Amino acid sequence: MATMKLVGVLMMTTVAAVCARDPELTTDFAVPVGVNASMITGEFFTFTCLRNFSAASSTFGSKKVSQIEFPALTGLGVGVTLLEYKPNTLNLPHTHPRGSELIYVMAGHLDVGLIDSANKLYSAHLQKGDLFVFPQGLVHFQINMSKKQTVRAISAFGSSNAGTISLPRNLFGSGIQDEVLLQAFKITSTELMKLKAPFMPTM
Repeated sequence: MATMKLVGVLMMTTVAAVCARDPELTTDFAVPVGVNASMITGEFFTFTCLRNFSAASSTFGSKKVSQIEFPALTGLGVGVTLLEYKPNTLNLPHTHPRGSELIYVMAGHLDVGLIDSANKLYSAHLQKGDLFVFPQGLVHFQINMSKKQTVRAISAFGSSNAGTISLPRNLFGSGIQDEVLLQAFKITSTELMKLKAPFMPTM
């Protein structure tokens, strides 16, 4: 009986793990609903919207390519994001709930870090040509510490829709009750309003 229960638990764990990933395709690629597969050409597998991408002045900017922007990725378990960090800019602490991230620095130097479930920080100073991996679901960040040089990087994801949860925006801009945040962060109401201000809706 104990063995059967163990098998049952393992089976449920396996199913849960599979469900957390991109669904497995039973065809060569996913054909969008309403599209005649015989009419698909090489253009369907081509994405051109990263051309000439540049972040706005004095900001961090990114261009995401998931199955939403590029339907040909559906079910393939891959996605990419082009990132540009103007001098002294930060990609806020965030997580990707559905995929790990592998970042490659194309130009400049980039400081990165991740925090594991034991609250240990792992950080590194990356140079052009370096790679760094952020395991799925772990909080991480990137910052360009240079006051003069722009950094460019590209991230590959182990999902065609990895998702992004930005900690500051989700915590202070999602409508969580003030009392919850006041107790969690041990801050005053005035301090909380300052933290929420950048994420308030603009008229």
